[in-house]
Amino acid sequence: MSLTSRDGQPDEFVFTPDYRAAADKIIARYPVGRQASAVMPLLDLAQRQFGGWLPRAAMDHVAGILEMAPIRVYEVATFYTMYKLEPVGQHVVQVCTTTPCALRNCAAVVDACREELGVDFGETTEDGKFTLFEVECLGACVNAPMMQIGDDYYEDLDEGSTKTILQALRRGEIPKPGPQSGRTSSEPAGAKTSLTGLTGSVER
Repeated sequence: MSLTSRDGQPDEFVFTPDYRAAADKIIARYPVGRQASAVMPLLDLAQRQFGGWLPRAAMDHVAGILEMAPIRVYEVATFYTMYKLEPVGQHVVQVCTTTPCALRNCAAVVDACREELGVDFGETTEDGKFTLFEVECLGACVNAPMMQIGDDYYEDLDEGSTKTILQALRRGEIPKPGPQSGRTSSEPAGAKTSLTGLTGSVER
């Protein structure tokens, strides 16, 4: 629950019963006196409850639950880019532009996002549906180029598949995450090139 002030920051924030139950379950994983170790997942819960970004009141609430000085929670929230400290759109689109994705033409993905959404990095569409970010490696290098939207990875992208995904989201649909090229997971994109004649068990 929250009451929002004129600057967009809520005057207060409290976990709903369901989110508080999830927070307590996380805290219980850690020894007594070490509850501060739960700060990152609790900040994630707070961000999800508040609609995708993390207001100061939520950070203060987490600090109180974990018996931490608020500044220690602010330090965590401002260090990790997974926490958004300002309002974002309904869909947060994060495009990886690190070397492996760059070598696989992530520039085409970036251009497709800019053209389809009409915004640049760090901006939100006028309808509030999309916020676009440039990010560092998201760990799906073998499926480059890729982007993360919410909790989902969309991989093996090109200009056309990128636009198709964004258009589907705009229509309220949920595109299938994972590789968009037709391959399964991170298996080779083509046919097998080794062990093609191996059958049965290997004799010792």
